[in-house]
Amino acid sequence: MRVDVYLAEAGYAPSRKKAQDLIAAGAVTIDGKNIKKSSESIAEDTEHKVEIEQVFKYVSRGGMKLEAALDAFSINVNGKRAVDIGASTGGFTDCLIKRGAVSVTAIDAGYGQLHPSLKEDRRVVSIEHFNARELSADAVAQPCHIATMDVSFISQTYIIPNIPSVLLDGASFVSLIKPQFEAGQQGVGKNGIVVNAAYRFLAVKRVISCAVDNGFDCVGLIPSPITGGDGNREYLAHFVKKQCLKPRVDDKIILAITKK
Repeated sequence: MRVDVYLAEAGYAPSRKKAQDLIAAGAVTIDGKNIKKSSESIAEDTEHKVEIEQVFKYVSRGGMKLEAALDAFSINVNGKRAVDIGASTGGFTDCLIKRGAVSVTAIDAGYGQLHPSLKEDRRVVSIEHFNARELSADAVAQPCHIATMDVSFISQTYIIPNIPSVLLDGASFVSLIKPQFEAGQQGVGKNGIVVNAAYRFLAVKRVISCAVDNGFDCVGLIPSPITGGDGNREYLAHFVKKQCLKPRVDDKIILAITKK
């Protein structure tokens, strides 16, 4: 049996994805051996001594990524309404709640992924089986002060045009940009990794240009402090709905961030 499957089925992790995150973080030791790969095999008919180091403040490591963005961009979500697009397990949602958001609408195309602690939280409204390309003002009870997005297997350019409809003027939008879903087939190399910095630049610029074309200013960009689960470099962009007084992120800044 795969070790990630074992951890989930034996109750050491709430899901296989969470088990994979714990393994990637080096937090899993079984029978005295630190587990390096989720694909390692383990005997299922034998008792094992499993030790899990608690390394995450949030229900998934995505929360650490958003935390870095909120700190870097000095975004205060205390007392604010938020919408989290691509919520999945709820790392971003958890971070928003722990930072004091009064409500988070957690939207995801999947089903049954949101962590139970968030499902039970009265501040969280979970919307499942929802195609974010169909996002509209009807998705939220009231326009929000902040939107966050972490989506996979789709270009963000299909979703961004509808995000202004759920936000107040002057609201913040923080997006986790994943170059492997923006660079096209020609930009993705072996094992799905975008190695070439030029393609990372183009991928990030594509998302930023789309946001600017749809009523946002891009006022901040940082590399994610944690790589994606597949090893890809990711980036966090801060957008503000309509014009603001902060300096814009231009090609020079994108190049400096993505070439590293």
